[in-house]
Amino acid sequence: MGRRILNDASRAIVNAERRGKATVELQLISTVMSSFLRIMKDRGYIKNFHVYDPHRVGRITVELQGRVNDCRALTYRQDIKTRDIEDYKLRTLSTHQWGYVVISTPDGVLDHEVALRRNVGGQVPGYFH
Repeated sequence: MGRRILNDASRAIVNAERRGKATVELQLISTVMSSFLRIMKDRGYIKNFHVYDPHRVGRITVELQGRVNDCRALTYRQDIKTRDIEDYKLRTLSTHQWGYVVISTPDGVLDHEVALRRNVGGQVPGYFH
């Protein structure tokens, strides 16, 4: 269920970016989605996001910046070890110079650079560039 929610949200973000919209509203939120958006904000791909009423159905309003070329969520379970992160990044991202693979680790949801620094692996919910 959670991976489907993240997949719908990432497709909505990409479609809004392609149409040139300034904001997009996402329904059906999850904690992984808010962590995914926090990483996108920290890396400068979106301006900001606001979570409204997280204890019920809730919604998130995302302020777009125009930098997201593609954002994908994996709907299948993809486990990754620390030593395989760099190979996975090169294989998955179409641009080898920029983009981030998001990894759900025991330390929380991290991008691939922080996961390599902390030497942890985990599951890949998605990636963006």
